[in-house]
Amino acid sequence: MAAVGGWGKRICKTGWLPTLQLIRHGSKSVTRHWKPMHIMREKLMAVTEYIPPKPLDSETCMKPRVILSTEMTDFERLLLRQVKEIFLESKMIVVCQYNYIPGNDMVLFRHRLRKYNIHVKFFPNKIMIPFLSESKYKNLLPLFVERNLLLVSMETKAREALQVLKRVPQINMLGACIDNVILSKQGFVNYSKLPSIITAQGETAGVLSLMTSNTSKLLQRGSVHLSSLLDQYVQQENEKVEGKADRNIS
Repeated sequence: MAAVGGWGKRICKTGWLPTLQLIRHGSKSVTRHWKPMHIMREKLMAVTEYIPPKPLDSETCMKPRVILSTEMTDFERLLLRQVKEIFLESKMIVVCQYNYIPGNDMVLFRHRLRKYNIHVKFFPNKIMIPFLSESKYKNLLPLFVERNLLLVSMETKAREALQVLKRVPQINMLGACIDNVILSKQGFVNYSKLPSIITAQGETAGVLSLMTSNTSKLLQRGSVHLSSLLDQYVQQENEKVEGKADRNIS
């Protein structure tokens, strides 16, 4: 053993190592066990977690667009037919912007309009835009951007519609079409200030009767003036004759 130990020392001193070395293989002793992370450290790790930046190009640009079918369903054809009938038969159509209001307020709003024979209609823009683009009401297209509703009536009751709309601030009036004439918001307000048909007819009849009475007066004025001139002339002649007779007597 001593000889072997000395020989090994001599080999180590010279810097030569043997080609075969004894390596220990086996299980290592586990000295550390898993422990839960402290709550503060866990929060810190969650706050300082790396969030990669989003790409500059949006996903909608990277993904190809899905081409939807343009064919109309039976329900959409029914709505389109109703829209055509409304614009063909109604005398007053008011376009309003619709914001959310509670259901009870909406029912009350419809009830107030129904008193004046004004009905509320909802149609999606998918139906309104194709119809308006192919009709004579193209100027109404800019009004149909978001959710809209229509106030439809067989009579022109602009004043009553404005009175009801003032009580509901969630519904804003954008424009109108009265007797196939497109009006802006201010134009509709000005139209509502006009007198009713009965009042206008009475005023027209009064103006016409006044004109006829003035015409008759003008026609009779010449004869009356002529007769007054003749009476004055006869009176002057009589005075002259009487004057001459008095002179002869004297």
